[in-house]
Amino acid sequence: MKLSIITAVGLLAAGPVAHTAAAQAAATEVRKSDAQLSSEIATRLANDKALAPDAVKVKVENGVVTLSGVVAKDADKTTAGELARVPGVVRVENNLKSREKATDAVEGTAGTVVDKTKAGAEKTADVTKTGAKKTVEATKKVGSVTKKAAVKTGENVTDGWITSRIKTKFMGEEVLRASSINVDTNNHVVTLKGAVPTTAARDKAMELAKEVEGVDKVVDSLTITEKIK
Repeated sequence: MKLSIITAVGLLAAGPVAHTAAAQAAATEVRKSDAQLSSEIATRLANDKALAPDAVKVKVENGVVTLSGVVAKDADKTTAGELARVPGVVRVENNLKSREKATDAVEGTAGTVVDKTKAGAEKTADVTKTGAKKTVEATKKVGSVTKKAAVKTGENVTDGWITSRIKTKFMGEEVLRASSINVDTNNHVVTLKGAVPTTAARDKAMELAKEVEGVDKVVDSLTITEKIK
C-alpha cells in the first residue's frame, strides 16, 4: 500500500513538468524564422487586390513585424496590419502612411483659395478651382510612380513573393487558361516551364512575368502544343 501511494505521488509531481516540457517542445516546433514570416506576409499583401499596387515594406525582427510605406486609404492601412498577423508573429508595428489624408488637405486648401477669390471676381475663382484640381491629379500621379519604385527597391521583394505574384497574374488571363505553367524564381531570375497552346499565350506569360516588381530576368522554357491534355 505504501509503495502504491509513493508511486502515485511521484506521477502527480512529474505530471506538470512533463506537460511543461511538451508545451515548450511544441512551441519550438511551430516557431518560424523572421525570413519565413517576412515571405509569408509579403505574399499575403501581394495577393490582396487593394494593396497589390501599393508600396508596403515588411521588416521582421525576433517575430516583431514593422510595416512602412504608403497606401491609398486609411482602410488599406488597417487591412495590411491584419494581414501581417500570421501565426508566429509576436507584434505588428503599423507605420504605414495613407495618401487619403494628404489628398484631403490639398483639396481643402484649394477650396479655401476659391472661397477667398470669389469675393473679388467669379472668373478668377473658376481659374483657381481648375488649377487646384489639376494639382490634386498631379499629386496622385506622382504618388503612384513613387509607390511602384518603392516596391521595386524594397528589401522584402523575395523570390517567394515574386513567384506568388506571377501566378496570381496568370490566373486572371483568359489566354492562359488552357496552359500548364510552372514558375520557378531563383535570386530574382524567373524560369517559366510547362506547356502553352499558342505563341500568343507564351508571349503573354513572358510579358506578365517581366512586369512583376523585383524580376531581373525571365527565362523562357515553355513548350507550345496544339492541345493541353
